[in-house]
Amino acid sequence: MSTTATPVALTHCPSYDTVVLTQSVASVFSAIDFAPASGTRVLIKPNLVSASKGPLGCSEPAMVRAACLWLKDHGCRVTVGDSPAFGSAKGVADKVGITAALKGLDVPIISLGKPRPLDLSFGGCIGLSAMACEADIILNLPRLKAHCQMTITASVKNLFGCVTGMRKAIAHTRFGEQDNRFEAMILDVAAALPPVVTLLDGVNCMHVTGPTGGETFELGLIGASNCPVSLDTALYSILHLSPGAIALWREAQARNTPGAQLHELSFPLEQPEAFDATGFEIPGQLTPVSFHPVRLAKGALKRVLTRLKETPGDQN
Repeated sequence: MSTTATPVALTHCPSYDTVVLTQSVASVFSAIDFAPASGTRVLIKPNLVSASKGPLGCSEPAMVRAACLWLKDHGCRVTVGDSPAFGSAKGVADKVGITAALKGLDVPIISLGKPRPLDLSFGGCIGLSAMACEADIILNLPRLKAHCQMTITASVKNLFGCVTGMRKAIAHTRFGEQDNRFEAMILDVAAALPPVVTLLDGVNCMHVTGPTGGETFELGLIGASNCPVSLDTALYSILHLSPGAIALWREAQARNTPGAQLHELSFPLEQPEAFDATGFEIPGQLTPVSFHPVRLAKGALKRVLTRLKETPGDQN
């Protein structure tokens, strides 16, 4: 294995038990030599897509707490932030139990606003949150899930949440019908962010469909890498998927993105073959990435109504 191979740390973690989870998080971070200096400003980017269809669609509260505790033990200045499809980050976090899990830790939960234009590789631009761009490090905290449009959503796709508000839905409409442009945009977003370290929750995943409304699959895995593309490549291997099934992976390979080839990775802990994904189901037929204008309008109305239902203190 080349000395330049990107380390992807994989370890078995059978449950969200506090002791087991704490040990697993420390193990994978040590294996990739993640050691932020005291005072580092870290934005934890969880998956807070929506609370409307149950907590499995969002990051596990125990995982968010474990990540916050590890960072604070290293003297980091920690913020949790996302830009949910509906509602504020604080409102979704309240409903899925993340706010309660972080009680007493003095970690603010924010919605990623302040759009900053990002020029895209194929022309046009998109509004990327300045709040995300101004962090020293982003700790990307995705949950492995099936996805009705993307087949799988994991490390790279979770960073799309750094695009502010309705701009994500508008991007679906603007770029979704044009070959590879939506996937290219996601990779552009990932490349424009500060250094990203990913801590992926594969303990209880979502399969059959997603990113909401799917079923629980117990993979018992936690993964970490300094390269989100590399971690996703390892996960695709575990799930026995090929680039033909994953448009985002095909685009990463077409761009020669580092980490998009399995031979570019090293595994300092466990090998991909150590994990049994037998029975993990991906969507049988994908729905279009593009949002019809009517769907876009309905989503905008739902977003407004959801925010109105939240208390003023939630809308940060």
